[in-house]
Amino acid sequence: METKYLQRLADKRMDTALQSSGAVLVVGPKWCGKTETAKQFAKSILYMQHPNYAENYIKMASLKPSELLEGHTPRLIDEWQDAPVLWNAVRFTVDERKKKGQFILTGSVVPATTKNMHSGAGRISRMEMRTMSLFESNESTGDISLADLFNGNEGMVGTSRLSIDDIAFVMLRGGWPEAVKEKRKNIAIKTISDYVDVLINDDMSRIDGKKRNATRVRNLLRSIARHISAPANNSTIMADLSANDNTISDKTIADYMDALKKLYVVDELPVWSVSMRSKTALRTTPKRNFTDPSIAGVLLGANKNKLFNDFNTFGLLFESMVIRDLKVYADSLNGNVFYYRDKVDNEVDAIIELSDGRWGALEVKMGGTEEEAAARSLLKFKKNVNIEKMGEPSFLAIITATQIAHKREDGVWVIPLGCLKN
Repeated sequence: METKYLQRLADKRMDTALQSSGAVLVVGPKWCGKTETAKQFAKSILYMQHPNYAENYIKMASLKPSELLEGHTPRLIDEWQDAPVLWNAVRFTVDERKKKGQFILTGSVVPATTKNMHSGAGRISRMEMRTMSLFESNESTGDISLADLFNGNEGMVGTSRLSIDDIAFVMLRGGWPEAVKEKRKNIAIKTISDYVDVLINDDMSRIDGKKRNATRVRNLLRSIARHISAPANNSTIMADLSANDNTISDKTIADYMDALKKLYVVDELPVWSVSMRSKTALRTTPKRNFTDPSIAGVLLGANKNKLFNDFNTFGLLFESMVIRDLKVYADSLNGNVFYYRDKVDNEVDAIIELSDGRWGALEVKMGGTEEEAAARSLLKFKKNVNIEKMGEPSFLAIITATQIAHKREDGVWVIPLGCLKN
């Protein structure tokens, strides 16, 4: 029996994109729900990896790709990258028809581009999907809205339903739609372990036909997991791996990292380009995360008991989950998420900047004992920002694993992740 579709914040973005573009390219990690979301809007569907017809579709694409584009619109072409020639065919057909919302293209990898592939600019809109936020999985109450914070709304209150045990579970389960729907907790978490195994043993070599060593892939992923929510460049990863593999090279690490990015497994958090009053130089290394914190949980062999005995790792994984949710919410507000860190190691965990220039700064802390230091850090950061150039922040906030949302007397919000929405 088919399970009910869980509404996504991406639904509204998809609707807008179809009204404004001839075609929409939906990208994101495998199993994050791209196809299911696209199906809610499609009037006809072509599954390029259909077990009965895939070979025929590939042949047809090489002979007459326009034949595969016939059907009621919007027409969904799932895993279109199996026949990259479809890109130009879609672009040409959009030009010919001169209508919006003709095609939806979904795929879990970035295909190799060729000199004959046109950019698609002005015809094909790109939309990135992520795994589900806690608000989308109905685990955040949504009492506190980022949009309201940006609009200066006061008087918001909220109480999270999530205990610290719940936080550990939803972090290890992740935001994968099939895992979210699974009521048996052990099976839900096993789903993520299966995802990681497929990634290591299949996807990393199948993406471009280049055989990659599964042991090295796993070791690389574990190294990234050990440095989760921290600035770690390839040199840091190299030093970590070479302790047990002295034959690995910079070139190999760069190749493997490139494949992980093409699979939308690694998700980087860039440094915010900000004008400060001081002349302290910014660090430029992005923070390296996985697209979902559950991937790191599997690679580190984490479970609830281990997390409770290692609150440092718990906190880093919690920060990774917060960043995932903030990115989902920022996407729906036409914004981006960054972090700030300068050469004297002043740092802010997350900066959300909207397309109109408004911004807010957030620290991520597990519990209330860290609240005072986090608030002082945010207020100090605000004082050092060149307000004349950047404008006043719309809000300062601490995202926590606690229960009660409130605004402090110094103006800093304290917001449980289990209360937050877009």
